[in-house]
Amino acid sequence: MSSLSEKILRRDSGLRFYSFAPPKISTEADRLLVISKNQTERINNLNIDGLILYDIQDESHRTKEERIFPYVPTIAPEQYAKQYLTEIQAPRIIYKSIANHTPEMFDNWLATNEDLEHVVFVGASSTSQIEDNHITLTDACKLRREFYNHILLGGVTIPERHAKKGDEHHRLQRKKEDGCSFFVSQCVYHIHDTKNLLSDYYYDSLDNGYEMKPIILTLSPCGSIKTLEFMKWLGIDVPKWLYNDLKHAHDILQKSIDMAVAISEELREYAASKNIPIGFNIESISNKKDEIDAAVEILSRVR
Repeated sequence: MSSLSEKILRRDSGLRFYSFAPPKISTEADRLLVISKNQTERINNLNIDGLILYDIQDESHRTKEERIFPYVPTIAPEQYAKQYLTEIQAPRIIYKSIANHTPEMFDNWLATNEDLEHVVFVGASSTSQIEDNHITLTDACKLRREFYNHILLGGVTIPERHAKKGDEHHRLQRKKEDGCSFFVSQCVYHIHDTKNLLSDYYYDSLDNGYEMKPIILTLSPCGSIKTLEFMKWLGIDVPKWLYNDLKHAHDILQKSIDMAVAISEELREYAASKNIPIGFNIESISNKKDEIDAAVEILSRVR
């Protein structure tokens, strides 16, 4: 068992992660070597508990609004980790989208990747993606639990969904019963939605006598209005006051760094008051150097 698995199963607070999506599938081989070398050097200089690699979906089924940046498929995260990030010292958490997978396809994926230590299964972005012969998220978790239980499983949590439906804490409990040992949130910009979720999760655990699993809260810098609009397209709720502050900031990137750190401090203080196990995941949505550097700065400032 890896040190990261032990920390998660102990329900440690204060875990820190760095995350990004693999390069586009169209990236030339020579360029991939340069990108992965730079990423390896950067990540090995970070004081993190783990690296998260995303499995990017199209998500155009989720909304009728036009996508801000065109969708281009990326290299599968497990493939990128095994072929290009072998020198990274930190443990990896691999995201896996189960959309468009039949049970047979997904079982084959698990068998091929049974050497993975930590995975996060991601369901379809819209019910319109789900066909009768496709595997459900619950069945994917069941398959992992029955035949690949050595792989530590995480789930996704979305505070914005809790604001709309009020049942995200029940989803967390159901996913826990399906075998999830930790959760990673969508990017947090709406602090009150996140505190409401943590509060409901905490009091529901007291009322029903279950143990809370760690929640890794995601933070991300924003270097432009276009990136901010893309975050909103992804379903990230940016409060109007924060949107206005970022839009009119002299330096939008630095403003987003300071806001992310402030959000982390308030959430950490709130969680600590109730002994809720949380950590932070710092992601870089953009591949621009200044936004990557901004993510590293947030990571260094988030305690």
